Amino acid sequence: MSDQTHFSAEEFQNFRDFLQEAAGIDLGLNKQYLVATRVRRILIDYKIETLADLTRVISSGSEQNLRQKVIDAMTTNETFWFRDIYPYEYLSNHFLAELRQRGVKRPRIWSAACSYGQEPYSISMIIEEYIQRSRGLSAFPCDILATDLSSTVLDAAAKGCYDRLSVARGLEGDRLKAFFHQSSPDTWCVNKTIRDRISFRAQNLLESYLLLGKFDAIFCRNVLIYFSSEHKLNILQRLHRSLNKDGILVLGSSESLGEANDLFATEHVRPGVIYRAR
Repeated sequence: MSDQTHFSAEEFQNFRDFLQEAAGIDLGLNKQYLVATRVRRILIDYKIETLADLTRVISSGSEQNLRQKVIDAMTTNETFWFRDIYPYEYLSNHFLAELRQRGVKRPRIWSAACSYGQEPYSISMIIEEYIQRSRGLSAFPCDILATDLSSTVLDAAAKGCYDRLSVARGLEGDRLKAFFHQSSPDTWCVNKTIRDRISFRAQNLLESYLLLGKFDAIFCRNVLIYFSSEHKLNILQRLHRSLNKDGILVLGSSESLGEANDLFATEHVRPGVIYRAR
């Protein structure tokens, strides 16, 4: 295999076209080094010489596993517990109590693009802490749906087990002790109470959400940055339709509504914002 770090304009464009069609990813023209870094291992493992050859093999449809591996490599990002903290504080200090006051019997929360599971498990821990500190509240049934494009990361997320480095990324010692058990010297697994309110399933954000039902809150964080403005608007419109009345949308700290601004009211929860469906 040749050690490619630069590609011809044609082969790079063909690869960009594949990602756009398969996953809606709008890969920038300046991302050649990123592509080279992320697909190098795949090229070696499959004994493929060039990016052009890789795109041809994927397009032929003969290697579905290879297709998924390439998508995984280009979409998987670092993730950690309680990222940016303010959305979780808003859930804990305001929104869960609001749902109870509004008489919502069984709230539903969607963690879209959940990656390896830290986000939905963080949400579940917040719910458990809310139950534990609320006087006279023995239970507060909530359903969390966790979805991702990648079946590989979903399988890992559903197991709910993390190594020492992973649990160190944003997880406080008290929560580790309260909500995890150690299954080996270097592995911690989420307790059953936290896991049981979460279901995992594959979902491409470019495909229909109708079968998912309606939600009181949707976390769709640090994923819209991958999409073209057209796809981003389409996704935000459909997320809006997936929210119950007064439902909230949480985006990544560097993301905004763009052309979908008229669909949501902005609530400032410094240092960030929450978007409430109009």
